[in-house]
Amino acid sequence: MKDLLRSVAMALRMFSVVPVPNVAWKKENMKYMLCALPLVGAVIGLALWLWFLLCDALDLGDIPTAAGWTLIPVLLSGGIHLDGFCDTVDALSSHAPPEKKRAILKDSHAGAFAVIYCGVFLLGFFALCTALPMSAAGALALGLQQMLSRALGCLCSVCFASAGEGLQRTFRDAADGRAAAILIVWSVLCAAGLCVLSPAGGAAAVIVYLLCLRGLRRMSRREFGGMSGDLAGYLITLSQGLMLLAYLLAERAVELL
Repeated sequence: MKDLLRSVAMALRMFSVVPVPNVAWKKENMKYMLCALPLVGAVIGLALWLWFLLCDALDLGDIPTAAGWTLIPVLLSGGIHLDGFCDTVDALSSHAPPEKKRAILKDSHAGAFAVIYCGVFLLGFFALCTALPMSAAGALALGLQQMLSRALGCLCSVCFASAGEGLQRTFRDAADGRAAAILIVWSVLCAAGLCVLSPAGGAAAVIVYLLCLRGLRRMSRREFGGMSGDLAGYLITLSQGLMLLAYLLAERAVELL
């Protein structure tokens, strides 16, 4: 039980700005760290719901609500996953050999492509949020997608071979042997919740989940020679946008039939 609580604290401390007690950087404290990352998504989901309630109470309108839904995940996560997204698109845009791409991932400087694609992602995500129902159900759907995307990123981190040394390799080596099974359970529960909210939208999100899982496996091997923390952040960020897009398109398709 203590290992689990310490792992949750480490996940919140590492992948969010939520204040938690300091936990020693030990392997035994990381056993369930990746398994606990969807809880960060749950915290973000709660914040998204509270933001909706505030905007609704003050009658602020759809645009401020959607802006909050776009920015809150970035702010509460400390931008760590968006940073991985930016580093990865920079590396992919270089069209360099895998060794050079891995070096770009480690470079602390942001390239032009990182800035461009970060802006494109945030603008696109905001536009999609404006199409969501401005309701508690809309906030819940976003929250479940935040959890599902993190379960997906962690599942890839646990199951896919690492490209080299780094935090992802450290967390993977420290993970409990049941980590993959736990993350699959997280994924099933989140997907079920989305399907309850919208059968068509939930099914579309599941399809995106599976395609992202397969796509990253191939891309990580071909482009980088293996998995890394930046690739996990890239997947978490990208899958959030793709799941939301698929969720909305499926809902609209059902309405038009």
